[in-house]
Amino acid sequence: MLGRRFLRRAITAALLAIAPFPTFSGERGAEPGVFDFYVLSLSWSPSYCAAEGAEANERQCGSGRPYAFVVHGLWPQYERGYPEFCRGRQPGRVPDRLVRDHLDIVPSVGLIGHQWRKHGSCSGLGHADYFALTRAARERVSVPAEFSRLAAPRMVAPDAVEELFIAANPGMEPEGIAATCDRRYLREVRICMTRDLRFRACREVDRKACRLDRALMPPARGG
Repeated sequence: MLGRRFLRRAITAALLAIAPFPTFSGERGAEPGVFDFYVLSLSWSPSYCAAEGAEANERQCGSGRPYAFVVHGLWPQYERGYPEFCRGRQPGRVPDRLVRDHLDIVPSVGLIGHQWRKHGSCSGLGHADYFALTRAARERVSVPAEFSRLAAPRMVAPDAVEELFIAANPGMEPEGIAATCDRRYLREVRICMTRDLRFRACREVDRKACRLDRALMPPARGG
């Protein structure tokens, strides 16, 4: 499977060099609840902490970087593009109780608020239902055991990371997951889901996956 995936990525990279795929920006102020599917974005927290350095969130990155994969967000998507900052009736501020209740999966007060305003506002749900769905989406995904505790830095093939997630999650498709990176670090694993949280394919998301042969995963020092 890895060989086929590598070949597909190589062909995609060659096509990009000839005629790049269009990029789709967000539709700001779109109608809440009108979208096709969700992307659950899981961030490798130590990569965020290492990349941001002194600018990183203190709660998330203090005390020896205790977090591994955390929820970056649950994002409504169109088949092409995505809505953002939708104009609904829900207030922009997330109630403090909901923030506290979800810091175990999104360990940043600021990120919780931002994710609601940019993405949650487009779900058509209220605060409580959106964050309940976010938790349900996170619980739907089994993180491979290889990443539950990483004691030392590790160079990984992004394709191999995707394959481990696919193996750990029956029904997940190769075209329904994308590991992303910057120039050095593996940053996120993005998983496409239907509105009722079944795994599904999403070619636009998949083709934005990392194209590095190897990316660095810093350790989650607290386990």
